Amino acid sequence: MRRVLFITLAAVSTVFSTILVTAASAAPLRVSELTSRESVLAWMAAYRTKPAPAQLPAMWHAVSKFGGFRDVDAGGVFVGFAAGVLGANPAKAEELVNKMLAIQAEDHWAVVRAVAYSGLPQWKALLAKVAARAPARKPMIDKYLAGKLPTLDQFAFAEDPGVFGRMRDALTFKKEAKRTSFDPHPDLIDTYWGYYFATGAYSPIGHLVTMVAWAKDRDNVEKLTLGSMAKYTLSLNAARDGDLLSMLKWAKSQQPKETAAALDDLIDAAETADTPRLRKEALAAIEELKRKGPGYKRDVTWWGQIGQGALALGCIGAAAAGQVELGLPCVLTGAFSSAGLYYWGNQQ
Repeated sequence: MRRVLFITLAAVSTVFSTILVTAASAAPLRVSELTSRESVLAWMAAYRTKPAPAQLPAMWHAVSKFGGFRDVDAGGVFVGFAAGVLGANPAKAEELVNKMLAIQAEDHWAVVRAVAYSGLPQWKALLAKVAARAPARKPMIDKYLAGKLPTLDQFAFAEDPGVFGRMRDALTFKKEAKRTSFDPHPDLIDTYWGYYFATGAYSPIGHLVTMVAWAKDRDNVEKLTLGSMAKYTLSLNAARDGDLLSMLKWAKSQQPKETAAALDDLIDAAETADTPRLRKEALAAIEELKRKGPGYKRDVTWWGQIGQGALALGCIGAAAAGQVELGLPCVLTGAFSSAGLYYWGNQQ
């Protein structure tokens, strides 16, 4: 990407509170008791201990009722969870989706996205059926069907051509190649963690693993931030989730050198309870990049201006292990986005 997105570490009035319960120390909530974001997150955290896909519509209705889909940036964890449940239950998917649609029309975007993210072999056919019951979302559905909006496995940063590549492109007026992938957006980390809540599968973890090397990026604040949060949440949760830690150790041998090194670091932090170091290193790197500008711009000072913007980053993913009594890095109530990094940055 050619733009650098700067982070606003805005103060929020919402303070950190106990939101999730451990599956080992508390009985799972009944779906009828889901009346708030916190209770839904607790239910999701315990879901893998006893999967009950038939309860997904009731959970979905509860989220809609308390306004969980009102802010698109804050709904990623719920969308990811639903996508995981649907993908794991292809024979029941259409029945579940039909029941999930019985919510206010304004929230139908979340059903559409969950189907598109599900990975179901017949997701396009199912989405076409959704269009009849969600007419206001037909433009969104049409874009998914036409490949103009991404499925969950289509997110990737375009390759950086490097300093000499940028010079070559400028001098030859070379046009950018047609995109075959889509830039990750801030709530994507939440979405991957939601999918993991539902399935315990490696796939969403694998996508997070591909981001961790970005924690060393010198040119792009968005990549640096996403990579840092992926690295931090993986480490924090691996410290509390033995299955996740095993996944990461296995994944390390499958990765290129830079990613393997980042995994080594986060695994060590998980095993030695040293995750605060990762947080401090990430914030220092982000601040340096904001202050000095991209590495290539520092190396080639005449390079063109980089656009500036604001990056909102959800970080509910840190709750994947469901053990909040040890402390989460983010604010997990209504105000996501920069609030998460604000709290993250102010932990000592």
